[in-house]
Amino acid sequence: MSWTEANAPICTSSVSTPAIETIIEARDRDLGGFTVRRLLPSSARRLVGPFILFDHMGPAALPPGQGIDVRPQPHINLATVTYLIEGEIVHRDSLGSHQPIRPGAINWMTAGRGIVHSERTAPDLRTTGSRLHGVQLWVALPKAYEEAEPDFRHCAAPALPALEEQGVRIRVLAGMVYGATSPVPTLSPLFYVEATIPEGGELPLPSQHEERAAYVTEGVVWCGEERVEALRMVVFAPGSIPVLRAESPARVMFLGGAPVDGERHIWWNFVSSSKARIEQAKRDRKEGRFPKVPGETEFIPLPEE
Repeated sequence: MSWTEANAPICTSSVSTPAIETIIEARDRDLGGFTVRRLLPSSARRLVGPFILFDHMGPAALPPGQGIDVRPQPHINLATVTYLIEGEIVHRDSLGSHQPIRPGAINWMTAGRGIVHSERTAPDLRTTGSRLHGVQLWVALPKAYEEAEPDFRHCAAPALPALEEQGVRIRVLAGMVYGATSPVPTLSPLFYVEATIPEGGELPLPSQHEERAAYVTEGVVWCGEERVEALRMVVFAPGSIPVLRAESPARVMFLGGAPVDGERHIWWNFVSSSKARIEQAKRDRKEGRFPKVPGETEFIPLPEE
């Protein structure tokens, strides 16, 4: 997926609970025929830990004959993280990767010095119709790894740690949290968790990470005196020990980590600590220096300035 400055969400809500720093409202964004709900970056918060983009995809019904087609697009100095709740996306990239991602698995693509990828609905699902529901994140890489060799890792659902306590089910998608470590290789201290909380269930947030947020994908939760409905992101105050209580069965995505090492600039699909590096990526895209995705001939043109 891609980003432009004009698409940055700007809605925030006032809060009544000291543990909460701000609440960000999702904004709909059209990514070429497919709508996502965007939370990060926003005017209130550009990043949470190293996470610089948060898109909630669906839930959407794709009728027979239709699907998503994100044509080959380049990235630099970031990692993309894709997680599905329903449906399937076929990932292809310039390393030669060809990987369907299905519910419960993690696709982690490190762009480093430059990578190109596409995301599409498989032909068989176009015939029958399908559903799609998931979350895609971007992670800003530490300066030392911004120009690393591009890499792609797929972790199937059974490989990810699953915990349960008092009816609350937790899956550690990336990083280390709640005493468990995901096998997904990351380049900075972070955590990414899916929690399913039954009605009346409670879940304390981890305290070992400096920056933390929770996004309610489904249901309603309370944090102190604040009622948080679906499609809202809660950013927590550093050092706080918030507890979420589910008013109704809820699915919540938790994320965060250490702050990035300096300012990050973002333009279209390019994230970097250097504005000059982004300008170079623009020239490389215009002049055809990014690698190709094997078997793909389409591409997304560079946006006009």
